[in-house]
Amino acid sequence: MRMNDQSAEQIIGQLLRAGVLLSAFVVLAGGVMYLHQAAHGHTDYGTFRGVAQPLKTISGVVRGAGSLDPQSIIQLGLLLLIATPIARVLFSIAAFALEHDWLYVGLTLVVLGVLLFSLLQST
Repeated sequence: MRMNDQSAEQIIGQLLRAGVLLSAFVVLAGGVMYLHQAAHGHTDYGTFRGVAQPLKTISGVVRGAGSLDPQSIIQLGLLLLIATPIARVLFSIAAFALEHDWLYVGLTLVVLGVLLFSLLQST
């Protein structure tokens, strides 16, 4: 199966658009839930509270989102936003492989490696 450049660009554009829209919807839903929840509580501005430990790991965010924790849902939306360009690079690798353009497959694998390395270094 061969893929031409124009169809690959269209699919990549749709992939990026869908990723951004999905992440925006998830963040918005979590934000609405958070504001609804926070409206009934009292805020103490004299004490700083950092991010909860479960929100610092992907598995903790997914578990929290599964239990409908608003902060976890917001974090999940941000993770989806971060995953969008990674999905674009993965799709590009597949598209270049279908075109038998092995030089670009190799270069795109290097880009993927740099993306994943930088993502894992920041955790």
